[in-house]
Amino acid sequence: MTTLDEPARRSSMNYPVRSSPRGGGQWTIATCCLSGTLEDKLAAAAAARFSGVELTASDLVASSWEPRRIREECARRGLTVDAYQPFPDFEAVPPSVLRANLRRAERTFTTLAEIGVRTVVVCSSMSADAVDDDDLAAEQLHELATMAAGHGLRLAYEAPAWGRFVGTYAHAWRIVRRAGHPALGLCLDSFHVLARGETPDGIRVIPGDKIFHVQLADAPRRVMDVAERSRHHRLFPGLGAYDIAGFLKRVEETGYDGPLSLEVSNDVYRQADPRHAAINGMRSLLALQAYERPPELTGMVFTELAVDEISGPEVSRALTALGFANTGRHRSKPVQLWQQGTARVLLNYAAQRTVAPGTATVCALAVQTADPARSTARAERLLAPVLPRLRRPGEADLASVAAPDGTSIFLVRDDGWLQDFAPVDTASPAGGTITGTDHVTLTDAVDDFDESALFYRAVLGLHAGETTEIAAPFGPILSRAATGPGHRVRIVVNTAPLRRGDWAPVIPNPQHVAFATGDAIAAARAMRAAGAKLLRIPGNYYADLDARLGPPPDLLDALREHSILYDRDEHGAYLHFCTEMLGHRVFFSVVQRVGDYHGYGGPVGAPVRMAAHRERRLLTLRQRKEPDHRHDFSLAHLTALSLSPPELVDAAAEAGYRYVGLRLTRVTPQEPHYPLATDPALMRTTKVRLAATGIEVLDIELARIAPGDDPRDLQRFLEAGAELGARHVITQLPDPDRARKTDRFAQLCEMARPLGLTVDLEFPSWTETPDLAAAVRVLRAAAQPNVGILVDLLHFARSGSSVADLRQLPADWFHFVHVCDAPPAVPPTNEGLIHTARFERLFPGEGGIDIPGILGALPPGLPYALEIPRATLVAQVGGKEHARLALSKTRAHLEPRKDAPWTDAPS
Repeated sequence: MTTLDEPARRSSMNYPVRSSPRGGGQWTIATCCLSGTLEDKLAAAAAARFSGVELTASDLVASSWEPRRIREECARRGLTVDAYQPFPDFEAVPPSVLRANLRRAERTFTTLAEIGVRTVVVCSSMSADAVDDDDLAAEQLHELATMAAGHGLRLAYEAPAWGRFVGTYAHAWRIVRRAGHPALGLCLDSFHVLARGETPDGIRVIPGDKIFHVQLADAPRRVMDVAERSRHHRLFPGLGAYDIAGFLKRVEETGYDGPLSLEVSNDVYRQADPRHAAINGMRSLLALQAYERPPELTGMVFTELAVDEISGPEVSRALTALGFANTGRHRSKPVQLWQQGTARVLLNYAAQRTVAPGTATVCALAVQTADPARSTARAERLLAPVLPRLRRPGEADLASVAAPDGTSIFLVRDDGWLQDFAPVDTASPAGGTITGTDHVTLTDAVDDFDESALFYRAVLGLHAGETTEIAAPFGPILSRAATGPGHRVRIVVNTAPLRRGDWAPVIPNPQHVAFATGDAIAAARAMRAAGAKLLRIPGNYYADLDARLGPPPDLLDALREHSILYDRDEHGAYLHFCTEMLGHRVFFSVVQRVGDYHGYGGPVGAPVRMAAHRERRLLTLRQRKEPDHRHDFSLAHLTALSLSPPELVDAAAEAGYRYVGLRLTRVTPQEPHYPLATDPALMRTTKVRLAATGIEVLDIELARIAPGDDPRDLQRFLEAGAELGARHVITQLPDPDRARKTDRFAQLCEMARPLGLTVDLEFPSWTETPDLAAAVRVLRAAAQPNVGILVDLLHFARSGSSVADLRQLPADWFHFVHVCDAPPAVPPTNEGLIHTARFERLFPGEGGIDIPGILGALPPGLPYALEIPRATLVAQVGGKEHARLALSKTRAHLEPRKDAPWTDAPS
């Protein structure tokens, strides 16, 4: 359970073993599914274990690579280029247009042959010059196929669902048969077949060797132009309303053994991290062809909340008022067990880098499974990271996987894990009314919404319901429930599909745990009497409820008196009430289901509850004076260089950092070296600890380019940083030749850009790039989009750089800042400057650096990377304790008001 490890984050994992569909062939992904440049898309496809790609015309045109280079880059990644699409508007045109089309084809085919493309997808013509003449279309496609064959290519003729004359696969097949050319076959796209309401049964009569290419995509059933839906709203298989499995079965019955290509045009996917989108695509294909049913999930076991010394007591008081008792304390971790009936809540007080001070958040869920080992094996097959756990001898060995939002999902067989908790002598409140956990509701970013549905459906075997829309006070909310057999496991995921500006709720990404009761009215009465802070619902709601549903007067009066929300359908009824917000974003609700009601309160109750929560939350915040900005903290490796990268990650997690900076190169012969770029075992262990703790890599160092250094030698260093998920590269330029160091800096930026890395120039005062002005000259001359300046407070102060000059620089040059303090006296020699920088820095507030002045000149919200090496103190207390002290002392100096939690950021 997360009692041992922090919530997991997304894991940028490599999957070297390729997957392939049953029946032969290979799995391909169209580059139009993914965000980024062609380089980004190929890297993502390879990482997700696809065997090939379907190259989209726009990606080819926009690529800076020559055709032969594209072929080489694909081969280097183990990818084939299975298809190119689209080649549109060719057939059934007048002779003059045909000649122009053939000229276009000749040049295109020459390029595609050089790339190594196998098949060209030819879409039925939408041209205004085309006519409705199947014989002419067949004749001209025959001529095109002859040309394609001369280049070693095949043509796959496709009928878009909105085709002008040819809009069905049956019609396209008639034209292919009429053309009768061995290099001309059919392209079948599940969207085009199913969007028109066509049955795929007719596919069975098509010979498998005349189906040259198959594309898979799902979609929601929406009243929308079919072309608009195809270009912007396709979904990965299993997320929409189409019977993709039935379509694929008909294709397999023909004997087709070619590529199965994901061709999913979706605006959200094309703005998301391409690695995540590619992995989700592969997961959807693996789930589509899974042979066995997943082990059944039979209940909710516990919900775990990450809390701290501010939010923890607040949540504890709420649980007590709801009738829960604190019945156990974990034997090795600061975790409390609270129980009532079969409902269990864990409060985890361990330092959590993902939790702002004063915040409570759901960090883990546990569900009961008949076979945890089989559930875990299924998760691994479907590319869900199985999280490693540290546990002491005798403690339960619980398996867990990471959900897309980082929530740990534990797979539990029985209650053996309760033995990890020592009993607490706490009297249980009499007459508890809660019987169990009804459901848990989480909020995802819109980029993760479909991914979460796919995860719960494919990995856990839950049924993903239809997406519903809630007319919330601050814009629409999309909601989708994942439920298990018998509705014994219910997980609801919400998202706001539109980005918001500064005007937004003061409750960011709310979460709630819904407990079940047999009598909501009695429960509300008892809990309010026990001091529970229950949310007040306005009287207007009950007037509307009376008009809409007309409940009996005595029931309506009781609902109004106790602020209980109510819904009813043909199957039963639903009563529920809520607490006020706890720890900024979490609340509890108590629900009663009557009859066979399986919904979650209908479209009216949620907006009313959201408005009431906001009103109450604003009243609370107005009574507090809270900081304007909050900062994430990173543990720079030099602060605890005695710790290996995995040890540094664990130290950061235990202390409460969000990030680490990793030192991949050795700067001095005396310091320890951790060769992450060349040591696969060290890399693997480090990535495991990152995934297990949720710590992220902020930066890697040090790209030091002296006069005799070649930036190309840093290629593997950069690739290792990207593999670790780093964002930034620290570089120094100890080179007196301004033109040469500028050129080499620009070259390093160009190498780093395809990997998603910025290059941040640091200016130690003893180097040949000794101050802010010198660094600015390099950045302006390099003129690269991914440049940055790293302000290290020590180097800035020692170099005599100007705070006024700092304020004038572009905000997008700054990505993070190195924070420390130092003695007021400046050493007179370079040797003294270097010694202080590497061994004798001070905690903020202990020296003479103008920390507020420098930090105040930088853009707000930058991560603070603590680079505070103190050799004597580390020798006394150890690297891990020093890392904890560094964060504690820095927070005490920079964030003195620890008695008030942070203001909620807009969500």
